[in-house]
Amino acid sequence: MRHERLLCASRSMSGMSERKEGMRNIYALGFVSFFTDVSILGLPGSSMALLGLIEGTAEAISYGLRAVSGLFSDKFRKRKMVVLAGYTLSTMVKPLFGIARTALDAFVIRVSDRVGKGVRTAPRDALISESVSGDRRGAAFGLHRTLDQLGAILGPVIASTAMVALGFTVRNVFWLSFIPGSIALLIIVFFVRERMGEAEGEFQLLKGLRDVLTGRFSHLLLIVGIFSFGAFNFSFILLNAQEFGVGDSLIPIVYTVLNIAHTAIAIPAGVLSDRIGKEKVLLMGYGVFTTANLLILISPQTMAAAYLIAVIYGLYIGIVETVQRALVPGYSEPELRGTAYGIYYLVVGAAFFVANAVVGALWESYGASAASLYCMGSAMLSILTMSLFLRTRKRRARLR
Repeated sequence: MRHERLLCASRSMSGMSERKEGMRNIYALGFVSFFTDVSILGLPGSSMALLGLIEGTAEAISYGLRAVSGLFSDKFRKRKMVVLAGYTLSTMVKPLFGIARTALDAFVIRVSDRVGKGVRTAPRDALISESVSGDRRGAAFGLHRTLDQLGAILGPVIASTAMVALGFTVRNVFWLSFIPGSIALLIIVFFVRERMGEAEGEFQLLKGLRDVLTGRFSHLLLIVGIFSFGAFNFSFILLNAQEFGVGDSLIPIVYTVLNIAHTAIAIPAGVLSDRIGKEKVLLMGYGVFTTANLLILISPQTMAAAYLIAVIYGLYIGIVETVQRALVPGYSEPELRGTAYGIYYLVVGAAFFVANAVVGALWESYGASAASLYCMGSAMLSILTMSLFLRTRKRRARLR
């Protein structure tokens, strides 16, 4: 009896130690994203068309690489090293914007930065999901999202302060970005712990892909893909604000309001998803996105309405980007989690590219109303599909 009590106590202590180490990983990876985003400070001046080409190409490569890096992290059972490699590349190349002289220089540096992001993202999310139990993943991804977004908010503030108060030039600021990037790398090296267990068998690429895409995960991808075909970039919210009468000097305020809402909702959304179900909260996020588009469609064109739409859009981003990432592990096997995240990002990235192209064309040719109707249709179809999916799953559970 005494032996059993000692064994139970030992297990309890072991469980507490694992949970503590797991949360340390969440905080560490969150601060890595925070310091990395603080170091992201923009591109040297170029035409809007050229910047669009650079950004579009860089993001396409980034999303494609997420699938590859996820597969490799599963195959070699090493997530931390892949994450470190991705962050290292981004940290090394971003300061080079300080010596870029041509559009080709900016193109090469930006693409290299996005390659780094593509390499690290899927393994990082898999590592986050493996650091906590399933009933805490929403909160974990919410915490990571918050720290990540705080870095994105503070980065431009620090850059502006350095230029105004210290007399730094834009190029000086790019060199300054090496400091927070280096802090992020040190956090990975000393504080992030590998959490991936041993594989039950040898990893096989085609078999792994087939296993991931078999069953419920393919249903989740279908729902997420349908929604993402209408999920436009935040730049359209800024364009809408201009059309609603917000002056150019106040557009950064609209963007700041959007980001504050995004940051504020991430942890509450994650915690709520752990309590009532991640799919239900994701449905709420899709509903919030629908509301933002409805307001674009029917609101009076005033500055107050523009700020309100920015807030609601920010809430949608915070909910959906947190909960969708937290959902993936529940639909995939632990040994194939990197692969699942890679495929997830590949689907979201491809659909997101189409969404922005379609929304941009509709907005330019027929106005914001046509674009909003398209996005609302996509969101409502995804809500319907998710509702049917949940109802079918509940019915099957009852039959069992």
